[in-house]
Amino acid sequence: MKRILLPAGGAVLATGLLAVGLTGTAQADGDVSHDPMANNTSEAVSVASFWFGANRAALRQATQYTWDAKEVRKVVSKGGYTPDGSPGTTAPTGSSKPTGSAQNVNLPKTIGKVFFVDGSGKYRWCSATSIQSNYRNLVATAAHCVYDTDSNSALLDNWIFVPGYYEAKTPFGIYVGKQAFTHYDFDTYEDYDRDYAFVTVYNGVQLEGIKAVDRKAFQSWTGPKRAWGGRYYILVSKDVGRLGDVVGGQGVAWNQPTGKAVRAFGYPAAPHPDGNKVYSGVTPKHCYGKTSAKAVGAPWLKIEEHIGLKCAVTPGYDGGPWLSNYSNAKRLGYVNGVTSTFADQDGNDRIDYITSPYFDGETAAVYNSAKNVWSGKIVGPNGELYK
Repeated sequence: MKRILLPAGGAVLATGLLAVGLTGTAQADGDVSHDPMANNTSEAVSVASFWFGANRAALRQATQYTWDAKEVRKVVSKGGYTPDGSPGTTAPTGSSKPTGSAQNVNLPKTIGKVFFVDGSGKYRWCSATSIQSNYRNLVATAAHCVYDTDSNSALLDNWIFVPGYYEAKTPFGIYVGKQAFTHYDFDTYEDYDRDYAFVTVYNGVQLEGIKAVDRKAFQSWTGPKRAWGGRYYILVSKDVGRLGDVVGGQGVAWNQPTGKAVRAFGYPAAPHPDGNKVYSGVTPKHCYGKTSAKAVGAPWLKIEEHIGLKCAVTPGYDGGPWLSNYSNAKRLGYVNGVTSTFADQDGNDRIDYITSPYFDGETAAVYNSAKNVWSGKIVGPNGELYK
């Protein structure tokens, strides 16, 4: 059954702004599904207000997307993967030819967390990265960090990307999701062989602060505002610009040979299946190694064509990029996968392996559909959030 987008949860700013629900219907063009998130500036302002409200309380309360421990098992090796076309790439934003990997790693400026509200109303996050697009407004992550696979019914609500996130700090602003592009097979059947998503985002927004104004300025202000105790206050915001202009964008690669070195990045946080909690999710971590030469499968998740990487990270890392040809100096490479699932290959109840869908020509089709879509901004010329 095709997914129908359910109304998003409401939110109230500390300044008194009431949020507006989101509605829409998934559409598909061949193998590409595209679904509206915050479909207009009014809806986008509601989403931004939700996360900024009460001194960013929702950001502080959010916890990582997590997997049931019984789904963390040993993946099995399949046959060699055959690309469905010629290798292809899109270069990173502002990048020349990559220079290869280095062991002392400078973390990419492009990585961060995506925050959302799941079907049970819990505040959650995954990992993600900014990637190159014509409008410099595109995020790559796992599709299960966009769709609510538990309820099997809707996009995740109030979706934003925060590059460089650290303990409720948003150093480069927050970027509200406008439209999600995924493979039809994940959108419709939750096929984890297609567990990737590309999301267009509005220009970033930062809160400049609350400003006391006179009655005339208060009445003319179109953004969030509140009268309290005979005084008048407005909330002033700042348009920080397009995502790719602010933090850059990784390149994208598809139909590449397997068994090649990559660097994977993300924010691990959950405990291992045995309960041991190694990571906090506060800072990003990375793994380096060669991907599996052969495809790996996980029958219990209906996975047949993933690639694997030895990496002892835990959930929260979901959606983080696998970068090939990573330049340590430029902090840029090519997204050739995203963390999808976690595995325990030696059976000791510790995650020691992660997997990603193989990026092929169908992945490129989804990406190419997303990279040419404009999104716009949600802050007006005087610092007002559009309504």
